Amino acid sequence: MTIRTGLWSVAGVFLCLSSLAAFQKEFRVYLSLERYDNVELPPDADEKTEFVFARLMFPSTKFTRYSPRFADWRLGGTSWSEDYPRADRHFMMALRRLTRIHARSVEQPVNPDDGDDIFNWPMIYAGLPGDWDLTDAQAAKLREYFGRGGYFLADDFWGTPEWNPFMDGIHKIFGDREPVDLPNNDALFHISYDLNDRYQVLGDWGLRGGRPYRNDGDTPYWRGIYDDKKRVMVAIVYNSDLGDSWEWADSPLYPEKYSALGIRIGVNYVLYGMTH
Repeated sequence: MTIRTGLWSVAGVFLCLSSLAAFQKEFRVYLSLERYDNVELPPDADEKTEFVFARLMFPSTKFTRYSPRFADWRLGGTSWSEDYPRADRHFMMALRRLTRIHARSVEQPVNPDDGDDIFNWPMIYAGLPGDWDLTDAQAAKLREYFGRGGYFLADDFWGTPEWNPFMDGIHKIFGDREPVDLPNNDALFHISYDLNDRYQVLGDWGLRGGRPYRNDGDTPYWRGIYDDKKRVMVAIVYNSDLGDSWEWADSPLYPEKYSALGIRIGVNYVLYGMTH
């Protein structure tokens, strides 16, 4: 490759990125389920970066900070905004420190009903997906998202009563694809950190007395859905709470061992999504 050809190639990459950014929805702050409504924005919140933590917005049936009669998932304050935005911003801070990924300091909530915006975000995270209630149109949009190479991380849902609604959504999206338990040698567990010793990541709520898990979710599972090329396109953290391990990473009352594992899992999963 000549220098001139190389320069044109670099210019083409920047042109593509600039074009992509031009069609992305602007950043905005929504209501938080946990009432983090006055979290100060980082000074570099509007920085253009190579990675953005996108969080899936979805209609839900159970968790809301309001009476269900007045809840509107499009405004936040419902299941999709669990741990938001503290978890997202703490995790991005960790990702920037532990890797060379140029990550934006603030998250990007993504509404699948916002035209083609979802296709601008190669990786999307969801907390409490055991409470999602996807419409047929949203399921079709996600089906197309995965068909285009999208990657999804589902976290923080517990036991059979939350697994079954999650699977209802998965079946609506895919029809015939089923999750499998990921083998220990999968790249997800070794791309940056070797995560051979994985254990249940408890939420802050589970450490305040009583039972440390919800429903019958006493055993952690690390599952995924592969595409036709044996790439994990849906990573499933079931019966653990990565979101809380990020959200409470700065709290002396939250055990370090959970944040340490939760952050390492998150780093591995992001790197996998960026390289596979």
